[in-house]
Amino acid sequence: MALTDLLHIETVSADKRRVECVMPITPDLFQPHGYLHGGATIALLETAASIGTEQNTDFDKERPFGIDVHVRHRKSGKAGALRGVAELEREETSERTGAVKQYWNVVALDDAGDVVSDGTIMTKIVSLAYLDRKEQERAAAR
Repeated sequence: MALTDLLHIETVSADKRRVECVMPITPDLFQPHGYLHGGATIALLETAASIGTEQNTDFDKERPFGIDVHVRHRKSGKAGALRGVAELEREETSERTGAVKQYWNVVALDDAGDVVSDGTIMTKIVSLAYLDRKEQERAAAR
């Protein structure tokens, strides 16, 4: 079972520049003091950014990875649903590896439309050839 299944995250819409997902706020997602756990919120936001990155990935030649998360928690929740939105801000291509870094602005909103958390998530699209080369280097070093 995938994390998205455990957290009941559903994709509402997805394209190459914007993704929206929803996650119900249930007691299973609470921290010990009875409020929504920030890690669950981050999982929702990273899922949205990752789905966006997947929309930009040629799976015959590449694989996407999440590589950096910067999220601020502004408010908590106890009930309802959380809506996670990821919007692509920019891309950078590495001349050395050909990998594409994507920077996603992310925001989690409660049912009232208030910001619960927001920040930036960086993803990377890496060629299968590069991944194979790195694996061969690791195997040779063992």
